[in-house]
Order: sequence, then structure tokens, then C-alpha cells
Amino acid sequence: MPEILTQTLAIEGLVWVLLVTVLAGIVYGFAGFGAALVFMPVATAFIPVEMAIAAFAVSALASLVTVVPRAWTQADRPGVVLMIGVATLTLPIGIYILRTNDVTTMRWAVLAVTTITLLALISGWRYRTVPGNRARIGVAGATGIVGGATGLVGPIVILFQLSGQDSIQRSRANTLVFLTTTGLLTAPLMALQGILTLEAVILGLILIVPYGIASRVGQALFDPARQALYRNVAYLIIAGAIVMGLPLWD
Repeated sequence: MPEILTQTLAIEGLVWVLLVTVLAGIVYGFAGFGAALVFMPVATAFIPVEMAIAAFAVSALASLVTVVPRAWTQADRPGVVLMIGVATLTLPIGIYILRTNDVTTMRWAVLAVTTITLLALISGWRYRTVPGNRARIGVAGATGIVGGATGLVGPIVILFQLSGQDSIQRSRANTLVFLTTTGLLTAPLMALQGILTLEAVILGLILIVPYGIASRVGQALFDPARQALYRNVAYLIIAGAIVMGLPLWD
């Protein structure tokens, strides 16, 4: 067995990383988001954050087969493509921050904004206008920076989608396509900045099968007719991620 594979399989806490990968896949298949929110806090307790981000980006390849094809037919494709393009341009900025800075202050800021927005959503707040390209560009740009720096691509775009007037089915599809694509782009962008390791790639390949199977299970659980249940689960995922993402636990 190659030495690098042996080292990867010997990672302390690998079983927990595998288990949280399965949970993340189920959540992602059902909600269309939340995989990184579930995965990152647990995975980074056992492996460096750079490795966790890269490995999870590799494992996201499974979503291209399991959940993206159906979501693509339901999504607002022009809007999603625009947001993916903008996020791609700003992801390297976030990765540079990850590589060169202490991101604790940024994490506190992200958690504060996420908490305030979540409370507004739970109270029933929604924006009443159809978002234009400027709004999409702003959200996507911020998402790329935050995602590159922390591995949490989801919170900003998730809250943007949930606070709008789209149906739950379309909102879920938009989020799923956006997060899968930007997640996949993270690994090559990290490689360009010299922080993608072979060990991270191998770990991602180990995780890809359980993640793919779990996301298909989660997709089967989604019922567009049960919008209230979907929103409540989404809010619980975000709230849990806020608590688990607190730098106090580091």
C-alpha cells in the first residue's frame, strides 16, 4: 500500500470524519445546502482546516452525479450561472486570506451577520422585490471570499435564497447547483496557491462514495409539498452551524 494512503488511513479520528461526511451528505441531498456547515466543525477537530476544505471539495464531485442533474432543471439557470462566475473570481481572495491570515475575527463577523439574518427569517421577514444582477453579484462576491477563507460557502447564499419569494423547490435547486459548483472549484484554486496536498486529495477520494450515497438518500427524503418542514430544518441546520462554528470551541 502506498505510504501516503497508509498515512491518510491512519488519521486520528478518521471514523468520525467518515460519519460526519455521511450526515453532511444526507443533509445536503435533502436541503440543498448545509454539507460544509455540518462537516467543517467536526472535521477540523481532527485535521487542519486547509486539508478539510480541500478534501471536502474533492468529495463534492459525487454531487455532480447524485443531486445536481435534477436540481439543474429546476434552478434559475441564468441567475445561478452569474453568481457562480462572480464567486469564482472572489474565491482566490478568500483562499489567500486563509493562507496568510488569522481568520478568527472574520469568523466572528460572519457568525454575527448569519445570526442576525437567521433571527430575521425566523420572525417572518422576507424581501419583496425580485433580486437584480447587482444583488446577485454582491451576494456571490461575498460568498466567494467567505467560503475561500473559512470553507463555509453556504451561509450568505443560503440566507439570500431563503429570504426571497422563490418556491422552496427553486430556492433549493439554486442553492444546490451554486454550492456544488463553487465547492468543486475550491480545490483547483487552492492548488494554484500551493495549499492543496496529495493527502487531502486522497482523503477526499475516500469520502466521495459515502458522501455520494448519503446525498442520494437525502434527495429521496425531500418533499417540495412540505415547505414548512423544509424551512424549519434549514433554520435548525443554520442555528446548529452557528453554535458549532463559534471560535470559542477552538
